[in-house]
Amino acid sequence: MILFCMYVICVYMYVYVVLLPCLLGTCLYIFEINTSADPQFTEKYFSQTVDHFNFNSMGNGSFNQRYLITDKYWKKGYGPIFFYTGNEGDIWEFALNSGFITELAAQQGALVIFAEHRYYGTSLPFGNDSFNIPQIGLLTVEQALADYAIMITELKLQLGATDSPVIVFGGSYGGMLSVYMRLKYPNIVAGALAASAPILSTAGLGDSRQFFRDVTADFANVASECRDAVRQAFHQLKDLAEQQDYSRIQSEFALCKPPSSAQDIHQLNGLLRNGFTLMAMLDYPYSTHFMGNMPANPVQVHRLLPSFQSFSPAGIVYNSTGLLTCFDLYSLYVECADPTGCGLGFNSQAWDYQACTEIELCYESNNVTDMFPPMPFTEREREVYCSKRWAVVPRPGWLKIQFWADALSTASNIIFSNGDLDPWANGGVRKALSSSLVAINISEGAHHLDLRASNEADPVSVIKARKREAELITQWVEMERRRSQKFS
Repeated sequence: MILFCMYVICVYMYVYVVLLPCLLGTCLYIFEINTSADPQFTEKYFSQTVDHFNFNSMGNGSFNQRYLITDKYWKKGYGPIFFYTGNEGDIWEFALNSGFITELAAQQGALVIFAEHRYYGTSLPFGNDSFNIPQIGLLTVEQALADYAIMITELKLQLGATDSPVIVFGGSYGGMLSVYMRLKYPNIVAGALAASAPILSTAGLGDSRQFFRDVTADFANVASECRDAVRQAFHQLKDLAEQQDYSRIQSEFALCKPPSSAQDIHQLNGLLRNGFTLMAMLDYPYSTHFMGNMPANPVQVHRLLPSFQSFSPAGIVYNSTGLLTCFDLYSLYVECADPTGCGLGFNSQAWDYQACTEIELCYESNNVTDMFPPMPFTEREREVYCSKRWAVVPRPGWLKIQFWADALSTASNIIFSNGDLDPWANGGVRKALSSSLVAINISEGAHHLDLRASNEADPVSVIKARKREAELITQWVEMERRRSQKFS
């Protein structure tokens, strides 16, 4: 019964969070966005340098970097520029799920630009060959930041906006990039809002057990019995695997074929753990269409168990899609250098490479401090995987050296916002470091909830957070105007 309890939770989750979106062509980080959904943005391309740091590299080439722009609210030539530092996916997906930025632009008369990260979406420096070796080697944080610095500088000239202060925004990895832009290019960027930016844990700081412990806490805070049931269920799954009762496992999880090895069970564990992770990250108080389709308050799904127990879980899948008759373990989830999941397709390859080079994600689960099966991912395991997959050796500590990690006290004008429901939160900055390095903690807030558009279901905490963010950004814009006038 415990195994069935976890199975119902996971099937519900995967039908509505992962499987249905995948069938519709919208898997995690693989987006086919209907751009007409938000006609205020115009899609454009910027001729970008392929390699900013080697004049003899790759034929001194350029590529078309996509960006979205709207001047709907801009006080031309005077209003600020709000620039989103795109992260690991199609830029339309982030633009359509970061409505706070356009709301703030309406208040402050700002020009809004969403820039796509190199090697993601359609911004592929070498087309479909971008993920070959050595072409993939130009996918670095430093190259991406230089892209944004060049784009901002040249677009300001083209648009007659040389006097417009620039504020950068980003969520998750994009939030990390916003922090780094303020650190590396303070001459270009006047301030940064970094939402849910795990700049500490991704630099190798903190406890490797923290992430999955925090995912577990999200479920335990709703109902401790759910956490305990899931933990026990993984024990039962392990017992079935040790007994090689693969037909039972196939039946329980509606797999296309029975598992036949320890690797297959490992893959199933990873798929299930990734699903719970998505629910915790995207535990918004209303339904969303971001990284798939998610119901409101998905972590509370366990409350639906009584009604689901009267239905066939497999029937939910088939009746919902009419396409699948079973689950293929290896097409729905791909193990990579990020234990929290890379997604599928080209975007997932790009993120896997970044997790093998600069971004450190050696997180583990152990079934003691968390509810998931023991799945270690050590620095050595990362090194072996990355050497085999990408012919690279990771450089632990590089982000700490290059982008300051926890030694940020001499920086300025950065907001670090984090939601208490977000398992990434404790990998970021939770306490203010100075009067201009501000930490905003959002109770009842999931992964960069504050960047999302206002919603009637928003908790009071996120309404207050956005108000505080708006006040600080207003101050920074005015400070930059005064500074520019002083030296003009």
